[in-house]
Amino acid sequence: MAWRQRGGDRGGIPLEPARVHRSHTGLAKSDWKPRRILGLWVVVIAVCALAALAGYALLDGASGPTLAFVLAFAGGAVLTMLADTMMPEAFEHAGRATGLATTLGFVVAFAISAFE
Repeated sequence: MAWRQRGGDRGGIPLEPARVHRSHTGLAKSDWKPRRILGLWVVVIAVCALAALAGYALLDGASGPTLAFVLAFAGGAVLTMLADTMMPEAFEHAGRATGLATTLGFVVAFAISAFE
């Protein structure tokens, strides 16, 4: 995953959405044309880039507690997205192991950030 590095923090946006194959979006299955799917992803990437630029500019001199709040909010948003959209499909394919894998992944990510 490509990340934009800034000093010691991990500000930036992942570029993974650009790699999402159209058959995995569900849009191809609902008769969306490939050109329209690509256009949607271009818009998503542009909006994400603008949001990252705005965050970079607006939070440049922000205090530690402000940055902690923003990062916690973003982390909660990612967890909500996982729980709402990705986990039901994962449970369908992998069953109960999905919860364990999710928890272990969260613990590993937390440990890595805690011991930096």
